[in-house]
Amino acid sequence: MRPAGLLLAVLLWACGCAGGRPPGVPLQSIVDGGPGVGPGLSGIAVVVVDGRGERHAEAAGRAVIDADAPARERSMDVDAPARVASVSKLLVALGVMRLVEAGILDLDRDVSDDLGWPLRNPSFPDRPITPRLLLSHRSTLLDDGGYFFPLGATLRGSLVDESWHREHPPGGFFNYTNLNFGVIATVMEKATGERFDRLMMRLVMAPLKLDACFNWSGCSDAAVARAAALYRKSGDGEAWVPSERWAAQIDDLRGQRPDCPVRLASPDAPCDIDRYAPGDNGTLFSPQGGLRISARGLGRVARLLLNEGELDGVRLLRKETVRAMLTPLWREGEAPAGETYGGLMRCYGLSLQCLIGQGDQPLERPVGWFGHMGEAYGLWSGLWIDPAAGRGYVYLVTGTADDPARYPGRHSKFRAFEEAILADLAAR
Repeated sequence: MRPAGLLLAVLLWACGCAGGRPPGVPLQSIVDGGPGVGPGLSGIAVVVVDGRGERHAEAAGRAVIDADAPARERSMDVDAPARVASVSKLLVALGVMRLVEAGILDLDRDVSDDLGWPLRNPSFPDRPITPRLLLSHRSTLLDDGGYFFPLGATLRGSLVDESWHREHPPGGFFNYTNLNFGVIATVMEKATGERFDRLMMRLVMAPLKLDACFNWSGCSDAAVARAAALYRKSGDGEAWVPSERWAAQIDDLRGQRPDCPVRLASPDAPCDIDRYAPGDNGTLFSPQGGLRISARGLGRVARLLLNEGELDGVRLLRKETVRAMLTPLWREGEAPAGETYGGLMRCYGLSLQCLIGQGDQPLERPVGWFGHMGEAYGLWSGLWIDPAAGRGYVYLVTGTADDPARYPGRHSKFRAFEEAILADLAAR
């Protein structure tokens, strides 16, 4: 290339005018790790969308790592589904709101009416618990007594004294709780007579053309073959040991579906899932975090929210329904009181976080984003929409080489690599 052409190329890259990467930290640099970006990652996929379509998609690192069999290794890509942890809750809420629009569920009706048994905080037996309280984490349920019960157990029989916050009545305290979504999934099953995984396929995945599923139940063979495993650098254990090799924590499928899509009471228990009676135990398919979906798939969900319930000519939800989901139901510093999850949660709606406070701002400038974050088994994920800018941002990090708590962000309670990723995406 002649010098003048080289100068032009550099200028185009710097301003992003030629479709090249705008200023920011390259994804591969974030994967490699270092000062300001974090501990190093196994893999990452990012997507930027607006209401009309996908504007950027990129991946780096590896979806599958196997030092003993390098031929098995695969590069990370934006179509690789991963277990996205608590971002799952956002899609569950879409299913709930479809049932609300159909008149099957009522956000403010006592869920005991659907369950067929009284769901009550023992300290406040006269205070009903509603879908609205469950979706906004104001039910006073806690995870202390467990939130993921095996096949054969019932939700009713699994609730214990430790399952309840006894100092506040339902509606009187915000506490982020996975069990809320096991309860809401049970309510969905009981109200429809359909198993949760199949119900979500009908209500959300099929109309949005998502090759996604809960606990691998309903995903295509192609999605299973593309699966991204989740990792920690720990040798063969769970604790981080950065000097060791990457160890798969979950979903190292090797092209095969799990033998059983739900938790069993013991390794030798039969996986007789077809005998399960919907409405007995909605925690089975991990509604709180068991969604397998790709970054590109989450980008379609972001577009649905940006378009107020419509995607590619298909209207999934009414505009007013999406607006209600984006309306805060709890804010830090306002009644009722609440737990901020280490400062990350300062505002919450109907299963959507809202970023409003000092500690939840991942950029140098203030943002008014809505969405959800996820973290489990080494994964860190996020789906965020910026309604003012008309943009949506998705990232999936499939594992970290060291404990992310050792790499805090500069602007917020997000981790350093999350801030670096989101700053880059928002600069587009």
